[in-house]
Amino acid sequence: MHLRPDHKFEFRRAMVFLVFLSAIINPAWAGDKTTLHLWHPMPAPSRVVLNELVAQYESEHPEIAVHLLYKENEEVRMAYMSATAFTEGGPDLLYGPSDFTGALVEMDIVKPLENLFSKEELAAFDPNGLTWYNGHLYQIGDELGNHLALVYNKRLFAEVGLYRPPNTLQELIEFGKMLTLDKNGDGIVDQYGLVWNFTEPFFFMPFYTSFGGWVMDEDQNPTLDNDAAVKAFTFVRDMRDVHGIIPAECDYDIADSKFNTGAAAMLINGAWSWAKYMESPFVDFGLAVLPINEETGLYPAPMIATKGYYLNPYLDGERLDQVVELLKFLTGAEAQFKYASRLATIPTRIEVRNRPEILGNPIIQTSIEQVQHGKAMPISPQMRAIWDAMRPAYQNVLGGSMSPEEGAADQQRIAEQKVAELFEGQDEDSDAFNVTVIIVYLAGAILIIWALYKLVIAFILPLMHGVPGVQVKESRFGVLMVVPAALFIFGVVVYPFFYNLIISFSNMGLTTVNNWRIIGLSQYGKVFSDYQFYHFFVKTIIWTGVNVSLHVLFGLALALLLNRPLPGKGIIRVLLILPWAVPSYITALTWRGMFNIDYGAVNIILRNVFGLEPIAWLIDPTNAFIATIITNVWLGIPFMMIIALGGLQSIPQELYEAASIDGASPWQQFKKITLPLLKPVMIPAITLGIVWTFNNINVVWLVSNGGQPGDQTHILVSFVYRAAFNLYRYGYAAAFSFMIFLMLAFFSVKFMQKSKATETVY
Repeated sequence: MHLRPDHKFEFRRAMVFLVFLSAIINPAWAGDKTTLHLWHPMPAPSRVVLNELVAQYESEHPEIAVHLLYKENEEVRMAYMSATAFTEGGPDLLYGPSDFTGALVEMDIVKPLENLFSKEELAAFDPNGLTWYNGHLYQIGDELGNHLALVYNKRLFAEVGLYRPPNTLQELIEFGKMLTLDKNGDGIVDQYGLVWNFTEPFFFMPFYTSFGGWVMDEDQNPTLDNDAAVKAFTFVRDMRDVHGIIPAECDYDIADSKFNTGAAAMLINGAWSWAKYMESPFVDFGLAVLPINEETGLYPAPMIATKGYYLNPYLDGERLDQVVELLKFLTGAEAQFKYASRLATIPTRIEVRNRPEILGNPIIQTSIEQVQHGKAMPISPQMRAIWDAMRPAYQNVLGGSMSPEEGAADQQRIAEQKVAELFEGQDEDSDAFNVTVIIVYLAGAILIIWALYKLVIAFILPLMHGVPGVQVKESRFGVLMVVPAALFIFGVVVYPFFYNLIISFSNMGLTTVNNWRIIGLSQYGKVFSDYQFYHFFVKTIIWTGVNVSLHVLFGLALALLLNRPLPGKGIIRVLLILPWAVPSYITALTWRGMFNIDYGAVNIILRNVFGLEPIAWLIDPTNAFIATIITNVWLGIPFMMIIALGGLQSIPQELYEAASIDGASPWQQFKKITLPLLKPVMIPAITLGIVWTFNNINVVWLVSNGGQPGDQTHILVSFVYRAAFNLYRYGYAAAFSFMIFLMLAFFSVKFMQKSKATETVY
């Protein structure tokens, strides 16, 4: 007999309090208007058009309010999945690329659309603008393409005597050499011939297809170990290392910035970005199809996709009708014409595409030509696993730790493994593990009884018998004041903790998110049998130990300095606190820019002040890990400094005066007075620092750009994050995260006991 807990219902009950607060904060929920929610990842120029369209719709429908929420592409996907799969919540409409489709359908969190539109309405769209999966229509697109093409700056081309884009890959290299310039003769390239986010597989794909490769066969099996992959790896690497026409380090933001400011002549980027370049004062915008590979006679085939709208599966009745009406407006002819005429996007409505203004737009027509050379991105969930497999192998080839042949074989091996992991749990039997179910629920019942017992001892009995010196009415009032906070903590801490614990014994994954069941200790077995657990555990220990040691060392040293008479001490104290005051997100991204090999402040100082060669901080795995540690040390020192300074200022000066009279040296005073009296303050702070650092995903993720290069800079928490939200291995991730919790809980208790931090110092 299988246990199938109704987790959605339970979660909704636990979140009632939060929903109540949200209704208070957002009066539109409780007003006369019906508020429809739309989540999207549109870039800034598209958001302007969307806001105008929504304002127009609201003026025409005064009974409707449309609430827009912007998130980055991956963020909006994960947020929608979490909100819709686990709470039957989420937005009414989701906007995004068609490659979301497979995972959304497998999780059963998107609504079929074919019965909501007539055949005549659907016939008005280009068939490529309608996303079908397993016989059902799940997305209505308003833009076709989402593809890469070659953007070039005509002004920079003319400066070297070039008046057309390259027609072949060989010309791409030749033109790139002519356009790569050191304008001031200092030995540093000031203008690159070509830039693009070449470390990401999506941007590598055109070159892979130009050598005849593709990501999967008709049965959705990975096809990554072949001559095409080897040749494409070699071609991209040679553009950087042999021909020198692209930067040594170039992510999306670097490429975008260089081209948009006139520091690069050519760029490979998507249709979502062109509007910005057309408005740049440094760019005379030109667009061309990616040049042909003369070796194979094939054009690079960028992946193409539709961008459009999905419907929440739980819509029904009048609200469904209202959302469908809004959807028809946003994908209507006039809306698409507004996007196309202002942003040079490809409309999915055939009538709009045939308007004279669109037919006469050279950018749109070039974009259509590029789409004709492209290949549709697979929308099956296997594509997510393939991306995750290609990224580390490709980056290891670029980093020099793998040959192209080894990289091709490695990405195939990892892809097969990750595809299997993506669909794990479907056939796992739970009959043999019913004892686990009993243990889990008995443990939960014991914990609840224990919590109730503590509640009775702490609150109920004092209320019944009275507390000396405290009125019963006042006690009751105090308890009532605590109740909202207690409910909030239960909703956001206690319930999710036990929910996560139960999931760790389940087979919850991509295909079982709506019908998961308890399967026992299987997920824990996978955690302990995975060599990556031990690899990243060691790396996490190093990360935590080095960071916290340096936090304490420098923090205590600065506190000792600030505890003495010092000119301008107030200003110095403020400056030292700044790294802690600035949001860590901003600090991490700033440090990432400072570690850039070409223009980063760190390498500029090394080169100009110390005469050293630039260090490839973010290209080499070891250097990238060191870079994350440097960033986190910078962030963590102020906290330890403040804690230590507070402890130092609480130590009576009479003790030092008496010690000086007795002839104690400064070191003896520090050892016998300062350290013992600081221990009750510093040990809890160190414990908190260890827990925070052990779980600090922000710095690792942002500085290393998600574990790059080659997924070699992960710590445990960033690795489990990728397992949960990239491959939807929720049961495995829950078990993994619970092991992290147990390790930290055990360490914290033992550390506090061994250090005797809570004992009184005499």
